[in-house]
Amino acid sequence: MRKMLGVSLIVLLSACASQTTQPEVDDLTAGGAGAGGAGSDLMGSGSGRPSYFSKLQDPNSILSQRSVYYDYDSYSVKAEYRELVMSHAKFLRENPDASVILQGNTDDRGSREYNLALGQRRADSVKNMMTLAGARDAQVESVSLGEEKPRAYGNGESVWSQNRRTDILYRGE
Repeated sequence: MRKMLGVSLIVLLSACASQTTQPEVDDLTAGGAGAGGAGSDLMGSGSGRPSYFSKLQDPNSILSQRSVYYDYDSYSVKAEYRELVMSHAKFLRENPDASVILQGNTDDRGSREYNLALGQRRADSVKNMMTLAGARDAQVESVSLGEEKPRAYGNGESVWSQNRRTDILYRGE
């Protein structure tokens, strides 16, 4: 019985291992032949970077702002950040090849598990706003970093307030 279980486990793991398909990522990043027409739009003018990144880096544009900050123990997007989130959602609507990763962060108070859950709720709240404003679900990924990636170190509200945030990161930038 034990040998059959062991053999079954090996067969199952072997089947799972053969399912990975990494070449798609290599094709896109290298601009290879497998990228097709979408690859040329994604890569922009031969620079290896999407052509829309210039809009994202213009310091006079709201799109250059990439963080949404929260009150203590909250994941509600404050009114002062709604225009920022909506602007990024509009940008994603207008640029279907663009995609973002939303990283939810917390300060270092609370347990690791609690902070991971709160960071996920923060990232999800921004994702929900973006998708309701027209960004496609496939363009927006939300993850939690909890307290693992602080922007500021130390104690006190001035430090903690900088760490309670969701960062908007564009893929490929």
